[in-house]
Amino acid sequence: MSARGGVVYLVGAGPGDPGLMTKRSLDLIASADAIYYDRLIPTGALDGAREDAELIYVGKQPGVPSVPQAEIGERLVEAGKAGKSVVRLKGGDPFVFGRGGEEGENLREAGVEFEVVPGVTAGVAATAYAGIPVTHRDDASAVAFVTGHEDPEKAETALDWDALAAFPGTLVFYMGVKRLGENAAALMASGRAADEPAAAIERGTWPGQRTVTATLGTIAETVEREAIKAPALIVVGDVAGRREALHWLERRPLHGRTVVVTRARAQASGLAKTLRGLGASVVELPAIRIESRIGDDEVRAAASAIRDYDLVCLTSPNGVKLLFEALTAAGRDARALADATVAAIGPGTARALAAHGIAADVIPERFVAEALVEALADVDVEGKKVLVARAAEARDVLPDALRERGGEVDVVALYETVREAPDEKAVAAAQDAEYVTFTSSSTVTNLLEALGDRFPSQALIVSIGPITSATVRENGLEVAVEAERHDVDGLLEALLADAAAS
Repeated sequence: MSARGGVVYLVGAGPGDPGLMTKRSLDLIASADAIYYDRLIPTGALDGAREDAELIYVGKQPGVPSVPQAEIGERLVEAGKAGKSVVRLKGGDPFVFGRGGEEGENLREAGVEFEVVPGVTAGVAATAYAGIPVTHRDDASAVAFVTGHEDPEKAETALDWDALAAFPGTLVFYMGVKRLGENAAALMASGRAADEPAAAIERGTWPGQRTVTATLGTIAETVEREAIKAPALIVVGDVAGRREALHWLERRPLHGRTVVVTRARAQASGLAKTLRGLGASVVELPAIRIESRIGDDEVRAAASAIRDYDLVCLTSPNGVKLLFEALTAAGRDARALADATVAAIGPGTARALAAHGIAADVIPERFVAEALVEALADVDVEGKKVLVARAAEARDVLPDALRERGGEVDVVALYETVREAPDEKAVAAAQDAEYVTFTSSSTVTNLLEALGDRFPSQALIVSIGPITSATVRENGLEVAVEAERHDVDGLLEALLADAAAS
């Protein structure tokens, strides 16, 4: 359902992991005219916004000038009265220490319609990611969410420390780092046991989440020693002692490691998603962009004459995608390849063909042009028409070898790879990376040209195969890890093996 105009949606974006955003929140982001967003929203939360949507940052950060809350309320009222569909996007849940209640009251007073879209709050999400159940049959039948940092303009605290100390369950303090020592002392002074288990969870559910455990009496000292920073939750209760048995996030093989992905943006998302699932903090820094050439005369001619070819060679999933787009434009489909021998350079290309109903006849064991030449040794090409559909800048190993064997070879460039301008935030994030992955020679060349001396020299380079590795070395860098299988799955296997050994 699309969002209605003249409505402000108070939307919870969840605690940080993009996978914890609700479908409703994503649908509203995709249809909104304007989005007013906070600092602690998940990475990529705004990717689905319309190109013409207004994106207005109204986040707050300690020690940094920010938009006053009253002004935020005025802007929301103004946008709602202008008939816009407005998303007010907040980290966590808008009604759990999110000031969503205040904003809703302002909107109601001004006569602006609003709706609330709950989000997963950090008090249950970050604790779960840390392996701490906020309730447990043996330890706690109740949980209390408490602000660890009250409004400094209040004349006196609204917290009843005697009641909190006597609370028969788990205490979860939001925004609790700055006043941790005072809060812990207040709890103990009111009777909470100093030896009760406690934990601090930094950047819960975000890449690089850290958790430290101690007791109520020592948690402040531990947090200071371990340099735990905001945003962080403090958990007090026997359930914190369950972490040793229940923690799972840190068990993921790439937890705490930062990996740079340099594939083209359209392809990077799959690799990035897999890496995140393995626990990595991923920096997407596309070095190349794929530009289609299926509008060129040579591509149109090849697509129209596709039935004339006896052998069709495809050297990448991109090539498969664009060839079928060209066939569709020419009024053809997979049936046009029924009489041809179809060769794919590797399993990724073969999978792309299979998605269009074509089972590749030839797939080499090694995923380089030389191996495809060897795999085609038993295919008769003498006097036969051959189509090599590829990138404009690809090497000529394959077409030259087929011509030497008497084939009538047409080389058609379905696309070209061009250098992608680096995002400065991604460049900054990449400086601390442990791994940089390269999936082609063009990603190497273009990224190094784009970054220059800003390439993270301490990072280990992971190469998809020998051709890419050669380009790395030609540029004066070392290859730490090279995939045995020269596809993305092989690259992942090689990276995981290296991480496990280090």
